[in-house]
Amino acid sequence: MKKITFIFFLLTQIIFAQTPCIDGFAGEYPCNDYDLMSHISNATLGNLSTAGNDSWGWTDPDTQKEYALMGIDTGIVFIDISNPIEPIIIGTLSSSTVSSSWRDVKVYNSHAFIVSEANSHGMQVFDLRRLRNPSNAIIPFTADTTFTGFGSAHNIVINEESGYAYIVGASRSSTYGGGPIFINIQDPVNPVIEGGFAEGGYSHDAQVITYSGPDTDYTNKEILIGSNENEIVIADVTDKTNPIVISTISYSNVKYAHQGWFTDDLKYFILGDEQDELKIGNKTRSIIFDFTDLDNPVYHFDYFGNTNAIDHNGYVKDNVYYQANYTGGVRMIDVSNIATKSFSEIGFFDTYPNNDNADFNGVWNVYPYFPSGNIIVSDIDNGFFVIRKSGTLNVAPKKALTNFSVFPNPAKSQTTITIGNNKIIESVQVYSILGQKIIDKKNLKQPKYILKTAILNKGIYLIKINGKMTKKFIIE
Repeated sequence: MKKITFIFFLLTQIIFAQTPCIDGFAGEYPCNDYDLMSHISNATLGNLSTAGNDSWGWTDPDTQKEYALMGIDTGIVFIDISNPIEPIIIGTLSSSTVSSSWRDVKVYNSHAFIVSEANSHGMQVFDLRRLRNPSNAIIPFTADTTFTGFGSAHNIVINEESGYAYIVGASRSSTYGGGPIFINIQDPVNPVIEGGFAEGGYSHDAQVITYSGPDTDYTNKEILIGSNENEIVIADVTDKTNPIVISTISYSNVKYAHQGWFTDDLKYFILGDEQDELKIGNKTRSIIFDFTDLDNPVYHFDYFGNTNAIDHNGYVKDNVYYQANYTGGVRMIDVSNIATKSFSEIGFFDTYPNNDNADFNGVWNVYPYFPSGNIIVSDIDNGFFVIRKSGTLNVAPKKALTNFSVFPNPAKSQTTITIGNNKIIESVQVYSILGQKIIDKKNLKQPKYILKTAILNKGIYLIKINGKMTKKFIIE
Protein backbone atom coordinates (compact mmCIF):
# COMPACT_ATOMS: atom_id res chain seq x y z
CA MET A 1 0.00 0.00 0.00
CA LYS A 2 2.81 2.45 0.87
CA LYS A 3 4.49 1.77 -2.46
CA ILE A 4 1.30 2.46 -4.39
CA THR A 5 0.71 5.65 -2.43
CA PHE A 6 4.27 6.81 -3.17
CA ILE A 7 3.85 6.20 -6.89
CA PHE A 8 0.51 8.00 -6.76
CA PHE A 9 2.24 11.00 -5.19
CA LEU A 10 4.94 11.08 -7.86
CA LEU A 11 2.46 10.97 -10.69
CA THR A 12 -0.04 13.53 -9.44
CA GLN A 13 1.01 15.84 -12.24
CA ILE A 14 -0.53 13.56 -14.89
CA ILE A 15 -3.75 15.31 -15.90
CA PHE A 16 -6.09 14.17 -18.65
CA ALA A 17 -9.05 16.44 -17.95
CA GLN A 18 -9.38 20.05 -18.95
CA THR A 19 -8.58 22.49 -16.18
CA PRO A 20 -9.88 25.97 -16.94
CA CYS A 21 -8.11 29.11 -15.83
CA ILE A 22 -10.38 30.49 -13.10
CA ASP A 23 -9.48 33.31 -10.73
CA GLY A 24 -5.87 33.22 -11.88
CA PHE A 25 -5.25 29.48 -11.55
CA ALA A 26 -5.69 26.29 -13.57
CA GLY A 27 -5.35 23.80 -10.77
CA GLU A 28 -1.97 24.60 -9.21
CA TYR A 29 -0.72 26.64 -12.17
CA PRO A 30 -0.97 30.45 -12.26
CA CYS A 31 -2.57 31.63 -15.49
CA ASN A 32 -4.36 34.39 -17.34
CA ASP A 33 -6.76 33.60 -20.21
CA TYR A 34 -5.15 30.25 -21.07
CA ASP A 35 -6.55 26.88 -19.99
CA LEU A 36 -4.71 23.65 -19.25
CA MET A 37 -5.78 20.89 -21.62
CA SER A 38 -3.43 18.17 -20.36
CA HIS A 39 -0.09 17.46 -18.76
CA ILE A 40 2.38 14.56 -18.79
CA SER A 41 5.06 14.57 -16.11
CA ASN A 42 8.75 13.98 -16.79
CA ALA A 43 8.49 10.73 -14.83
CA THR A 44 6.02 9.42 -17.40
CA LEU A 45 7.94 10.78 -20.38
CA GLY A 46 11.08 8.96 -19.24
CA ASN A 47 11.89 8.28 -15.61
CA LEU A 48 12.26 10.04 -12.28
CA SER A 49 15.52 11.70 -13.34
CA THR A 50 14.26 12.85 -16.75
CA ALA A 51 14.54 16.53 -17.69
CA GLY A 52 12.69 18.21 -20.55
CA ASN A 53 14.13 20.44 -23.25
CA ASP A 54 12.98 21.41 -26.75
CA SER A 55 9.64 20.74 -28.45
CA TRP A 56 8.05 21.11 -31.85
CA GLY A 57 4.88 20.03 -33.61
CA TRP A 58 3.69 18.13 -36.66
CA THR A 59 0.25 18.13 -38.28
CA ASP A 60 -0.24 15.06 -40.45
CA PRO A 61 -1.13 16.47 -43.90
CA ASP A 62 -3.30 13.45 -44.71
CA THR A 63 -5.21 12.90 -41.46
CA GLN A 64 -4.87 16.39 -39.89
CA LYS A 65 -3.97 14.68 -36.60
CA GLU A 66 -1.63 16.71 -34.43
CA TYR A 67 1.51 15.36 -32.81
CA ALA A 68 3.95 16.84 -30.32
CA LEU A 69 7.67 16.09 -30.43
CA MET A 70 8.95 16.48 -26.88
CA GLY A 71 12.67 16.51 -26.20
CA ILE A 72 14.07 14.95 -23.05
CA ASP A 73 17.65 14.27 -22.01
CA THR A 74 17.55 10.71 -23.36
CA GLY A 75 15.84 11.41 -26.69
CA ILE A 76 12.50 12.41 -28.23
CA VAL A 77 8.98 11.43 -27.16
CA PHE A 78 6.21 11.36 -29.79
CA ILE A 79 2.77 12.32 -28.43
CA ASP A 80 -0.58 12.25 -30.22
CA ILE A 81 -2.49 15.36 -29.09
CA SER A 82 -5.36 15.14 -31.58
CA ASN A 83 -7.57 15.01 -28.52
CA PRO A 84 -5.77 17.61 -26.41
CA ILE A 85 -7.31 16.44 -23.14
CA GLU A 86 -6.21 12.84 -23.74
CA PRO A 87 -2.62 12.93 -25.06
CA ILE A 88 -1.21 9.53 -25.96
CA ILE A 89 2.48 8.68 -25.98
CA ILE A 90 3.03 6.81 -29.26
CA GLY A 91 6.73 6.10 -28.96
CA THR A 92 10.23 7.31 -28.26
CA LEU A 93 13.46 7.80 -30.18
CA SER A 94 16.61 7.46 -28.10
CA SER A 95 19.62 9.71 -28.50
CA SER A 96 21.98 8.45 -31.21
CA THR A 97 24.86 8.39 -28.72
CA VAL A 98 24.50 9.48 -25.08
CA SER A 99 22.11 11.56 -22.99
CA SER A 100 22.31 15.34 -23.04
CA SER A 101 20.41 18.22 -21.49
CA TRP A 102 20.42 19.95 -24.89
CA ARG A 103 18.37 18.61 -27.78
CA ASP A 104 16.62 20.40 -30.63
CA VAL A 105 14.06 19.24 -33.17
CA LYS A 106 12.37 20.69 -36.26
CA VAL A 107 10.11 19.25 -38.97
CA TYR A 108 10.21 19.26 -42.77
CA ASN A 109 8.18 17.20 -45.24
CA SER A 110 6.73 14.92 -42.53
CA HIS A 111 10.18 14.12 -41.16
CA ALA A 112 11.71 15.13 -37.83
CA PHE A 113 15.32 16.32 -37.75
CA ILE A 114 17.01 16.09 -34.37
CA VAL A 115 20.36 17.39 -33.12
CA SER A 116 21.94 17.40 -29.67
CA GLU A 117 24.96 18.56 -27.72
CA ALA A 118 25.68 14.88 -27.07
CA ASN A 119 29.11 13.92 -28.40
CA SER A 120 29.10 12.69 -32.03
CA HIS A 121 25.29 12.82 -32.15
CA GLY A 122 24.91 14.06 -35.73
CA MET A 123 21.40 14.61 -37.11
CA GLN A 124 18.74 11.95 -36.65
CA VAL A 125 16.03 11.80 -39.30
CA PHE A 126 12.70 10.19 -38.46
CA ASP A 127 9.74 9.66 -40.81
CA LEU A 128 6.78 10.94 -38.79
CA ARG A 129 4.31 9.00 -40.92
CA ARG A 130 5.36 5.97 -38.87
CA LEU A 131 3.28 7.45 -36.04
CA ARG A 132 0.11 6.60 -37.99
CA ASN A 133 0.29 2.99 -36.81
CA PRO A 134 0.45 3.09 -33.01
CA SER A 135 0.64 0.04 -30.80
CA ASN A 136 -0.99 -0.67 -27.45
CA ALA A 137 2.47 -0.19 -25.97
CA ILE A 138 4.95 2.66 -26.33
CA ILE A 139 7.09 1.93 -29.39
CA PRO A 140 10.90 2.25 -29.08
CA PHE A 141 11.55 3.68 -32.55
CA THR A 142 14.85 3.86 -34.39
CA ALA A 143 15.88 6.66 -36.74
CA ASP A 144 15.39 6.24 -40.49
CA THR A 145 18.90 7.58 -40.88
CA THR A 146 21.50 9.40 -38.82
CA PHE A 147 23.57 11.95 -40.69
CA THR A 148 27.13 12.14 -39.34
CA GLY A 149 28.51 15.02 -41.39
CA PHE A 150 28.97 16.92 -38.13
CA GLY A 151 29.11 15.93 -34.46
CA SER A 152 27.25 17.82 -31.78
CA ALA A 153 25.09 20.91 -32.28
CA HIS A 154 22.99 23.16 -30.11
CA ASN A 155 20.14 23.92 -32.52
CA ILE A 156 18.69 23.14 -35.90
CA VAL A 157 16.82 25.62 -38.09
CA ILE A 158 14.78 24.65 -41.14
CA ASN A 159 13.41 26.78 -43.97
CA GLU A 160 10.49 24.64 -45.10
CA GLU A 161 10.09 26.66 -48.31
CA SER A 162 13.58 25.87 -49.57
CA GLY A 163 14.15 22.44 -48.04
CA TYR A 164 17.36 23.40 -46.27
CA ALA A 165 18.39 22.74 -42.69
CA TYR A 166 20.83 25.03 -40.91
CA ILE A 167 22.89 23.49 -38.12
CA VAL A 168 23.78 26.14 -35.55
CA GLY A 169 25.83 25.94 -32.40
CA ALA A 170 28.12 23.21 -33.69
CA SER A 171 31.56 22.87 -32.15
CA ARG A 172 33.73 25.99 -32.39
CA SER A 173 36.49 23.69 -33.62
CA SER A 174 34.35 22.39 -36.50
CA THR A 175 34.80 23.42 -40.15
CA TYR A 176 32.74 26.62 -39.87
CA GLY A 177 33.76 27.54 -36.33
CA GLY A 178 30.29 27.10 -34.90
CA GLY A 179 28.69 29.09 -37.71
CA PRO A 180 25.69 27.68 -39.61
CA ILE A 181 26.15 24.52 -41.67
CA PHE A 182 23.92 24.35 -44.76
CA ILE A 183 22.32 20.95 -45.40
CA ASN A 184 20.05 20.09 -48.32
CA ILE A 185 17.22 17.94 -46.89
CA GLN A 186 14.91 17.95 -49.90
CA ASP A 187 15.39 14.19 -49.88
CA PRO A 188 14.99 13.85 -46.11
CA VAL A 189 16.77 10.54 -45.65
CA ASN A 190 19.72 11.55 -47.83
CA PRO A 191 20.98 14.88 -46.44
CA VAL A 192 23.85 16.63 -48.21
CA ILE A 193 26.07 19.42 -46.86
CA GLU A 194 26.27 22.22 -49.43
CA GLY A 195 28.23 24.81 -47.51
CA GLY A 196 28.48 26.84 -44.36
CA PHE A 197 28.99 30.30 -42.94
CA ALA A 198 31.99 31.06 -40.78
CA GLU A 199 32.22 34.82 -41.34
CA GLY A 200 29.52 35.72 -38.84
CA GLY A 201 31.15 33.74 -36.05
CA TYR A 202 29.52 31.29 -33.64
CA SER A 203 25.75 31.26 -34.07
CA HIS A 204 23.66 30.16 -31.12
CA ASP A 205 20.33 30.16 -32.97
CA ALA A 206 18.80 31.57 -36.14
CA GLN A 207 15.71 32.10 -38.21
CA VAL A 208 15.91 31.46 -41.94
CA ILE A 209 13.16 32.52 -44.36
CA THR A 210 12.50 32.99 -48.04
CA TYR A 211 12.14 36.74 -47.81
CA SER A 212 8.92 38.53 -48.79
CA GLY A 213 9.21 41.60 -46.57
CA PRO A 214 9.42 45.34 -47.16
CA ASP A 215 13.04 45.45 -48.40
CA THR A 216 12.51 44.65 -52.08
CA ASP A 217 16.26 44.33 -52.65
CA TYR A 218 16.00 40.86 -51.12
CA THR A 219 12.64 39.59 -52.35
CA ASN A 220 12.73 35.79 -52.77
CA LYS A 221 16.24 35.62 -51.34
CA GLU A 222 16.96 33.18 -48.54
CA ILE A 223 17.76 35.35 -45.53
CA LEU A 224 19.36 34.16 -42.28
CA ILE A 225 19.05 36.12 -39.04
CA GLY A 226 21.67 34.79 -36.64
CA SER A 227 21.58 35.35 -32.89
CA ASN A 228 25.33 35.30 -32.45
CA GLU A 229 26.08 35.84 -28.76
CA ASN A 230 27.04 39.54 -28.87
CA GLU A 231 25.23 40.69 -32.00
CA ILE A 232 22.70 39.86 -34.69
CA VAL A 233 24.00 38.91 -38.12
CA ILE A 234 21.81 39.30 -41.21
CA ALA A 235 23.03 37.25 -44.17
CA ASP A 236 21.96 36.29 -47.67
CA VAL A 237 22.41 32.51 -47.84
CA THR A 238 20.68 31.95 -51.18
CA ASP A 239 23.94 30.76 -52.75
CA LYS A 240 25.11 28.06 -50.37
CA THR A 241 28.65 28.29 -51.70
CA ASN A 242 28.83 32.06 -51.24
CA PRO A 243 26.88 33.38 -48.23
CA ILE A 244 27.06 37.15 -47.87
CA VAL A 245 26.82 39.26 -44.73
CA ILE A 246 24.23 41.97 -45.32
CA SER A 247 24.61 43.74 -41.99
CA THR A 248 25.15 43.31 -38.27
CA ILE A 249 23.71 45.07 -35.24
CA SER A 250 24.25 44.92 -31.50
CA TYR A 251 22.50 46.69 -28.62
CA SER A 252 23.09 48.16 -25.18
CA ASN A 253 23.70 45.89 -22.19
CA VAL A 254 24.27 42.88 -24.41
CA LYS A 255 24.95 39.75 -22.37
CA TYR A 256 24.00 36.87 -24.67
CA ALA A 257 22.03 37.33 -27.90
CA HIS A 258 20.14 34.05 -27.74
CA GLN A 259 17.19 33.71 -30.14
CA GLY A 260 14.75 35.87 -32.04
CA TRP A 261 11.83 35.92 -34.47
CA PHE A 262 10.38 38.14 -37.18
CA THR A 263 6.97 39.72 -36.81
CA ASP A 264 4.32 38.49 -39.25
CA ASP A 265 4.95 41.37 -41.67
CA LEU A 266 8.75 40.91 -41.55
CA LYS A 267 9.24 44.55 -40.55
CA TYR A 268 10.50 43.92 -37.04
CA PHE A 269 12.64 41.36 -35.23
CA ILE A 270 12.18 40.47 -31.54
CA LEU A 271 15.31 39.23 -29.77
CA GLY A 272 15.76 37.55 -26.42
CA ASP A 273 18.98 37.99 -24.45
CA GLU A 274 19.35 34.94 -22.21
CA GLN A 275 21.63 36.40 -19.56
CA ASP A 276 20.68 40.04 -18.96
CA GLU A 277 18.07 39.19 -16.32
CA LEU A 278 20.67 37.09 -14.52
CA LYS A 279 23.64 39.45 -14.80
CA ILE A 280 21.96 42.87 -14.72
CA GLY A 281 18.86 42.13 -12.67
CA ASN A 282 16.24 43.68 -14.96
CA LYS A 283 12.83 42.17 -15.54
CA THR A 284 12.39 39.99 -18.63
CA ARG A 285 13.69 42.07 -21.52
CA SER A 286 12.87 41.72 -25.21
CA ILE A 287 14.91 43.84 -27.64
CA ILE A 288 13.03 44.99 -30.73
CA PHE A 289 14.68 46.00 -34.00
CA ASP A 290 13.32 47.67 -37.11
CA PHE A 291 14.36 45.47 -40.04
CA THR A 292 12.50 47.39 -42.75
CA ASP A 293 15.86 47.94 -44.45
CA LEU A 294 17.99 44.83 -44.04
CA ASP A 295 21.13 46.76 -44.99
CA ASN A 296 20.49 49.24 -42.19
CA PRO A 297 18.79 47.56 -39.22
CA VAL A 298 17.82 49.95 -36.42
CA TYR A 299 17.28 49.41 -32.69
CA HIS A 300 13.60 50.21 -31.96
CA PHE A 301 12.93 49.76 -28.22
CA ASP A 302 13.13 47.45 -25.21
CA TYR A 303 10.08 45.75 -23.74
CA PHE A 304 10.18 44.66 -20.11
CA GLY A 305 7.84 41.95 -18.86
CA ASN A 306 6.18 41.49 -15.50
CA THR A 307 8.60 39.03 -13.86
CA ASN A 308 12.30 38.59 -13.19
CA ALA A 309 12.38 35.35 -15.20
CA ILE A 310 14.87 34.72 -18.01
CA ASP A 311 13.53 34.61 -21.56
CA HIS A 312 14.48 31.62 -23.69
CA ASN A 313 12.73 31.04 -27.04
CA GLY A 314 9.99 33.14 -28.64
CA TYR A 315 7.76 32.90 -31.71
CA VAL A 316 5.23 35.19 -33.40
CA LYS A 317 1.83 34.15 -34.69
CA ASP A 318 -1.01 36.53 -35.62
CA ASN A 319 0.57 39.50 -33.82
CA VAL A 320 1.08 37.56 -30.60
CA TYR A 321 4.60 36.87 -29.34
CA TYR A 322 4.70 33.54 -27.49
CA GLN A 323 7.64 33.73 -25.11
CA ALA A 324 9.11 30.70 -23.33
CA ASN A 325 10.07 32.46 -20.12
CA TYR A 326 11.75 29.75 -17.98
CA THR A 327 10.40 30.15 -14.40
CA GLY A 328 7.77 32.63 -15.64
CA GLY A 329 6.10 29.99 -17.82
CA VAL A 330 4.76 31.04 -21.23
CA ARG A 331 3.89 34.70 -21.75
CA MET A 332 1.59 35.88 -24.53
CA ILE A 333 2.38 39.42 -25.67
CA ASP A 334 0.32 41.52 -28.09
CA VAL A 335 2.74 43.08 -30.58
CA SER A 336 0.17 44.69 -32.87
CA ASN A 337 1.29 48.19 -31.77
CA ILE A 338 4.97 47.52 -32.28
CA ALA A 339 5.32 50.50 -34.63
CA THR A 340 4.44 52.84 -31.74
CA LYS A 341 6.79 50.98 -29.37
CA SER A 342 3.99 49.44 -27.35
CA PHE A 343 3.71 45.80 -26.23
CA SER A 344 1.08 44.43 -23.87
CA GLU A 345 0.99 41.09 -22.06
CA ILE A 346 -2.44 39.59 -22.77
CA GLY A 347 -2.06 36.17 -21.18
CA PHE A 348 0.25 33.66 -19.57
CA PHE A 349 0.43 30.09 -18.31
CA ASP A 350 3.01 29.35 -15.63
CA THR A 351 4.05 25.69 -15.69
CA TYR A 352 6.67 26.37 -12.99
CA PRO A 353 4.70 27.81 -10.05
CA ASN A 354 7.60 27.55 -7.58
CA ASN A 355 8.89 31.07 -8.31
CA ASP A 356 9.71 33.57 -11.08
CA ASN A 357 13.41 33.90 -10.27
CA ALA A 358 16.16 34.45 -12.82
CA ASP A 359 17.06 30.75 -12.91
CA PHE A 360 17.28 28.07 -15.59
CA ASN A 361 14.17 26.14 -14.53
CA GLY A 362 10.75 25.95 -16.11
CA VAL A 363 9.75 26.46 -19.74
CA TRP A 364 12.28 25.67 -22.45
CA ASN A 365 10.04 26.02 -25.49
CA VAL A 366 6.55 26.77 -26.73
CA TYR A 367 5.04 25.75 -30.09
CA PRO A 368 1.97 27.83 -31.10
CA TYR A 369 1.55 26.82 -34.75
CA PHE A 370 -1.04 24.02 -34.68
CA PRO A 371 -4.08 24.91 -36.86
CA SER A 372 -6.39 23.80 -34.05
CA GLY A 373 -5.15 26.45 -31.62
CA ASN A 374 -3.56 23.88 -29.31
CA ILE A 375 -0.26 25.10 -27.87
CA ILE A 376 2.41 22.75 -26.57
CA VAL A 377 4.88 23.67 -23.86
CA SER A 378 8.02 21.80 -22.79
CA ASP A 379 9.14 22.38 -19.21
CA ILE A 380 12.58 21.34 -17.97
CA ASP A 381 11.30 20.32 -14.55
CA ASN A 382 7.61 19.55 -15.00
CA GLY A 383 7.30 17.90 -18.39
CA PHE A 384 4.83 18.31 -21.23
CA PHE A 385 1.78 20.59 -21.31
CA VAL A 386 -1.00 21.30 -23.78
CA ILE A 387 -2.65 24.67 -23.24
CA ARG A 388 -5.19 26.70 -25.16
CA LYS A 389 -6.67 30.18 -25.12
CA SER A 390 -9.62 30.27 -22.74
CA GLY A 391 -13.03 29.93 -24.31
CA THR A 392 -11.81 28.31 -27.54
CA LEU A 393 -12.68 24.74 -26.53
CA ASN A 394 -15.60 23.54 -24.43
CA VAL A 395 -14.34 23.43 -20.86
CA ALA A 396 -16.34 22.05 -17.98
CA PRO A 397 -16.88 24.44 -15.06
CA LYS A 398 -14.29 23.99 -12.35
CA LYS A 399 -16.70 22.55 -9.81
CA ALA A 400 -17.86 19.93 -12.31
CA LEU A 401 -14.39 18.43 -12.61
CA THR A 402 -14.70 16.76 -9.23
CA ASN A 403 -18.48 16.40 -9.09
CA PHE A 404 -18.55 12.61 -8.97
CA SER A 405 -17.29 10.05 -6.49
CA VAL A 406 -15.47 6.73 -6.77
CA PHE A 407 -15.75 4.44 -3.75
CA PRO A 408 -13.87 2.53 -2.59
CA ASN A 409 -10.67 4.09 -3.86
CA PRO A 410 -8.25 2.24 -3.68
CA ALA A 411 -10.31 -0.78 -4.70
CA LYS A 412 -9.80 -4.46 -5.45
CA SER A 413 -12.58 -6.19 -7.38
CA GLN A 414 -15.06 -3.37 -7.95
CA THR A 415 -15.87 0.25 -7.19
CA THR A 416 -19.03 2.35 -7.35
CA ILE A 417 -19.18 5.55 -9.37
CA THR A 418 -21.79 8.10 -8.31
CA ILE A 419 -22.49 11.47 -9.93
CA GLY A 420 -23.98 14.44 -8.09
CA ASN A 421 -26.65 17.06 -8.83
CA ASN A 422 -29.12 14.44 -10.05
CA LYS A 423 -27.06 13.90 -13.18
CA ILE A 424 -26.93 10.68 -15.23
CA ILE A 425 -23.81 8.66 -16.02
CA GLU A 426 -23.77 8.29 -19.79
CA SER A 427 -20.31 6.77 -20.27
CA VAL A 428 -17.32 5.49 -18.31
CA GLN A 429 -13.77 5.08 -19.61
CA VAL A 430 -10.73 3.82 -17.74
CA TYR A 431 -7.25 4.85 -18.90
CA SER A 432 -3.77 3.77 -17.94
CA ILE A 433 -1.45 6.52 -16.74
CA LEU A 434 -0.01 6.58 -20.28
CA GLY A 435 -3.38 7.53 -21.75
CA GLN A 436 -4.27 4.13 -23.19
CA LYS A 437 -7.97 3.32 -23.00
CA ILE A 438 -8.59 0.03 -21.18
CA ILE A 439 -12.33 0.05 -20.41
CA ASP A 440 -14.98 1.84 -22.46
CA LYS A 441 -18.62 1.69 -21.37
CA LYS A 442 -21.23 3.70 -23.28
CA ASN A 443 -25.00 4.33 -23.25
CA LEU A 444 -25.21 3.58 -19.51
CA LYS A 445 -27.87 6.15 -18.54
CA GLN A 446 -27.56 5.37 -14.83
CA PRO A 447 -27.26 7.59 -11.72
CA LYS A 448 -24.82 5.05 -10.25
CA TYR A 449 -22.50 2.55 -11.92
CA ILE A 450 -20.62 -0.43 -10.44
CA LEU A 451 -17.31 -0.80 -12.23
CA LYS A 452 -15.83 -4.31 -12.20
CA THR A 453 -12.09 -3.95 -11.75
CA ALA A 454 -10.89 -7.53 -11.36
CA ILE A 455 -9.47 -7.43 -14.90
CA LEU A 456 -7.15 -4.55 -14.00
CA ASN A 457 -3.63 -5.04 -12.71
CA LYS A 458 -2.50 -3.28 -9.56
CA GLY A 459 -1.60 0.33 -10.22
CA ILE A 460 -2.88 3.81 -10.99
CA TYR A 461 -5.65 4.55 -13.49
CA LEU A 462 -7.87 7.41 -14.52
CA ILE A 463 -11.64 7.13 -14.66
CA LYS A 464 -13.46 9.51 -16.99
CA ILE A 465 -17.24 9.87 -17.01
CA ASN A 466 -19.40 11.54 -19.64
CA GLY A 467 -16.31 12.40 -21.65
CA LYS A 468 -15.16 15.29 -19.47
CA MET A 469 -14.78 14.55 -15.74
CA THR A 470 -11.76 12.61 -14.54
CA LYS A 471 -10.48 11.17 -11.27
CA LYS A 472 -7.39 9.19 -10.40
CA PHE A 473 -8.10 5.66 -9.22
CA ILE A 474 -5.95 2.95 -7.61
CA ILE A 475 -6.22 -0.83 -7.82
CA GLU A 476 -4.44 -2.56 -4.93
